Amino acid sequence: MRVVVQKVKNASVKVNNQLIGEIKNGLVVLVGYESLDTSEDISWMIQKIIKMRIFEDSENKLNFSVLDVDGEILLISQFTLHASVKKGNRPSYIKAADSKKAKQMYDKTIIEFETVLKRKISTGKFGANMEVSLVNNGPVTITIDSKKKE
Repeated sequence: MRVVVQKVKNASVKVNNQLIGEIKNGLVVLVGYESLDTSEDISWMIQKIIKMRIFEDSENKLNFSVLDVDGEILLISQFTLHASVKKGNRPSYIKAADSKKAKQMYDKTIIEFETVLKRKISTGKFGANMEVSLVNNGPVTITIDSKKKE
């Protein structure tokens, strides 16, 4: 499981020109699943994301987590995070989970985020062509891989 986490002032996602999700202060989480991912990867990743201290305190030091600032989450599925460009110029997605498994993992991720946060999160639409807009705050952009635990 790979994610790109971006701290944002605001973000939104549209499908077919219709707004389907938006947040104010919080995190945009782009997530891609691979065939070997499990529920343990989801749990580890969510704990890492919600506890990451990437929001400023009163001294402008990155000491607060999304939990501390009551921030929002916008979760977007993105299988291209598992692209390999090792050979040639066309990315290979051989490590990415098949659509059925990835959808199941995405749904589990939404449920677990909402369970841990005790509130709804915003999401994109799995498998759809989405337009994601955001204002990155910082900028802060962090990549995390559950298999490497980094």
